Amino acid sequence: QVLLQESGGGSVQAGGSLRLSCTTSGNAQCLGWFRQAPGKEREGVASVGQRPEWTRYEASVKGRFTISVDDAKNTVYLQMNDLKPADSGVYYCAQPAVCNSNYNLWAGPGAYRYWGQGTPVTVSA
Repeated sequence: QVLLQESGGGSVQAGGSLRLSCTTSGNAQCLGWFRQAPGKEREGVASVGQRPEWTRYEASVKGRFTISVDDAKNTVYLQMNDLKPADSGVYYCAQPAVCNSNYNLWAGPGAYRYWGQGTPVTVSA
């Protein structure tokens, strides 16, 4: 059983920044950030693989969001800059049952077993 805990959400105005944290009871590898807006499906935002330089970003956040890893703290961060109202939603971090070279950075929510409880982000215009 892997436990994940997100923090760092809040309310900001458009153009502002937030840094989300996800602390895992496992290793800070093979971890995805997802978000879900009311009435919408959960979508992948960013992910990191076995190595911290193996990352991927959803097209709408590329250049604005950065995922990073602190192995010593078993924590993965999502730095979010130039936030837009469309970025609003509950942000979740998740990990698959197994982290290995087969981990798919582009995998959807169904590929993940362990989820945090989420942290809300609200961006006002």
